[in-house]
Amino acid sequence: MMKSGIADMVNTGGRPGGSITASLFLKQFVDEKIPWAHLDIAGPVWNEKKKMATGFAVGTLVEWVSKHASSS
Repeated sequence: MMKSGIADMVNTGGRPGGSITASLFLKQFVDEKIPWAHLDIAGPVWNEKKKMATGFAVGTLVEWVSKHASSS
C-alpha cells in the first residue's frame, strides 16, 4: 500500500490496518537505534453515536508519561 509510481512512498491506506501502515511509514524516518512507538491517538474505535473517534490510546500515553515523568 506504500508503493508509488511517482513518489518514494505513499502514506495512504484503507481503514483496516491504517495504524500499522502509519507506523511503517514513520519507521522510514527514525534511526534504528532510537526506541519509538506509534500511538494512534485518533483512535481505532469509532463511536457512531457521538460521531467521533474514542481516542483509545490517549490513556495509554498519559499513563506512560506519568510513570516515566517521576523517574527523571
